[in-house]
Amino acid sequence: MSSSYFYFDPAYLAKLSESLSASYRAARPFPHVVLDNFIPDESLIGEVLQEFPKPGSLDWIHYRQETEEKLASRDENQLGAATRHLLQQFNSAGFCQFLEKLTGIEGIIPDPYYWGGGLHQIERGGFLKIHTDFNWYPRLKLDRRLNLLLYLNRNWEEQYGGHLELWSPNMASCEKRILPVANRCVIFSTTNSSYHGHPDALTCPEGWTRKSLALYYYSNGRPQDEKTYSTVFKARPGENFVTESRSIARRLVPPLFLDMLRKLRG
Repeated sequence: MSSSYFYFDPAYLAKLSESLSASYRAARPFPHVVLDNFIPDESLIGEVLQEFPKPGSLDWIHYRQETEEKLASRDENQLGAATRHLLQQFNSAGFCQFLEKLTGIEGIIPDPYYWGGGLHQIERGGFLKIHTDFNWYPRLKLDRRLNLLLYLNRNWEEQYGGHLELWSPNMASCEKRILPVANRCVIFSTTNSSYHGHPDALTCPEGWTRKSLALYYYSNGRPQDEKTYSTVFKARPGENFVTESRSIARRLVPPLFLDMLRKLRG
C-alpha cells in the first residue's frame, strides 16, 4: 500500500485506548506505554526507512556536548513524502483524540512545527544522557504534556545498545529499558520527574544509526503541581558531567563555537 493511502483506523485506535488507558496511567516510573507493530501497514515503515536521510545528506541539527551527541531535523521541506505523510497522521485530530483517551489528558494539541521533534538519528558512539524535557513552548504558549517516539531500526540487536531508559523520580535506578526496534512506539507523559534517555554510547555496527520519529503534544494549561522548566539533565549514580545549569546553557551555544573551545583547552 502506498503511504499516501495510509490513515489511522479509528476503530483500531479506539480499541487500543480502551484496552491500555488503565495500564498507561498506572505505569512506573511514570505513565507510559510501549506498542509493538504500531503501524499496521508495515510497507509504510519500509518507505520511511528508504527515504530516511543519511547523516551527511541534509542540514541536520547537530547536538554535540557532554550530555548529548545526536542529529535532528524538523524541516518538512527536507523530508520525503512518506515521512511527511506519516508525521501528518500523528498530528491528525483522530490521533489526538486517541491520545486523550489513552492518557486522560484533555485538549491535546499537536505541534505542526515539530519543535525539538521530527527526525532523530544517533550515530555509533552517540548518546543522550538522562533528562526531563522542556515543558513550556514559548512560540505557541502551550504546555508540553506527551512524548511519542516511533523507532525505525530493523534487525536491531540487543548488543547494539541504544535502549530508551526510564528512571525513577529520585534517579536511584533505571526501572525500564526499551530496545529501539522498528515499528515500536513509545508514548509517555512529560513532567518534571519523567527522567529518560539513551545514556550509553551506541555500539551498533559502523555505518548504522539509531533512527526515530519524535512528536510532542501540548495542552493549554497543566496540573498546578507541575512546574514549568527547561530541559534538565541528571547524572546517574557514579556518573559525572557538567552541572544542570551549564548543560542547559550549552544547548544554546553553536556547536562550532564549542569545538573551538575544546581545541583551545586541548
